[in-house]
Order: sequence, then structure tokens, then C-alpha cells
Amino acid sequence: MNDKRIKNEIRNIDTKEFEIPETLFSRDIENKVFQGIILHCLATIDGISLVGGNFIDNILGRSSPEGIKGIDAEQDSKNHSVNIKIELNICYGNSIPEKAEEIQSKVAEEITRLTGLHVASIHTVFKNVISYEQMKKLSSPLTSDTPTGLAREVDEEYNDEF
Repeated sequence: MNDKRIKNEIRNIDTKEFEIPETLFSRDIENKVFQGIILHCLATIDGISLVGGNFIDNILGRSSPEGIKGIDAEQDSKNHSVNIKIELNICYGNSIPEKAEEIQSKVAEEITRLTGLHVASIHTVFKNVISYEQMKKLSSPLTSDTPTGLAREVDEEYNDEF
């Protein structure tokens, strides 16, 4: 008898009375991810270079372990936003306001598209004016680090001859 009464009481309990906690989803994005996205954006823009080194070394992972010099990203988890600071050199003859606009719009679009975060601010700091000759020197590793150049280096380094 008691078993039937308990079963009836269980059936009569309103399940809406139980509060089930909502699932909490969290997502963390490391600064290196933001730096990588920004590097890819900057690599498509002519007339600029990073203050702390060249693009290829950073893209290929030959940068310092603490991150990329000249690119800082600060996440605000409460507002789901990110603040970015980029320090650059610009080639003489380029319009600084136009380059700043190009950099900021490309970086904001890519960060939002790839991370889903709102870009609250992008602070672009032009640290130095360089000549086109200096820019060519900074980008000269581009010619030797192309995929075919890398393949040749690997073939030369690893062959069957002793």
C-alpha cells in the first residue's frame, strides 16, 4: 500500500518546481590567436611593417615565446569584446589616416568574423617612417621563405647522400 501511495505522490509532484541550473558555456581565446589573425591581416596591406620584426618570422612561429612585439590584445569577457593596440612602421609617402583606416577596418572585420567578439577599439600607433628600400630589406625574407624556397631548403638539408 505504501508503495502505491508513494508512486501517486511522485506522479503528483509538479516538475516545474525543480530549478535546473542553466548550462554555462565559456570560451577563452589566447592572445596569440588574436596576434595571428592580426598578422594575417597586416600581411595583405602594403606600405607597413611591424615594429618588432618581420611578418614571415612571426607567421612561421620564429617569434619570441611571449608573443609578437607590437601587437597587444586585451579581452573583456564580461562585454564579449576585445581592445587591440598595433605598433607599426609606415613607408614614406603613404597617407597615415588612409593606412590607419585600412588597417583598422580589415582587423576589425577579421577578428569579429573569426572569434565572434566585438572589437571595442583598435589603437594604431605609427612608430617610425621608413623608406621603400628599408621596407624591401624587411620583406626580403619573403622571397627566400616562399613555399618553393622552403621546399628547396628541405631537399638540400634532407637527402639520401652521406
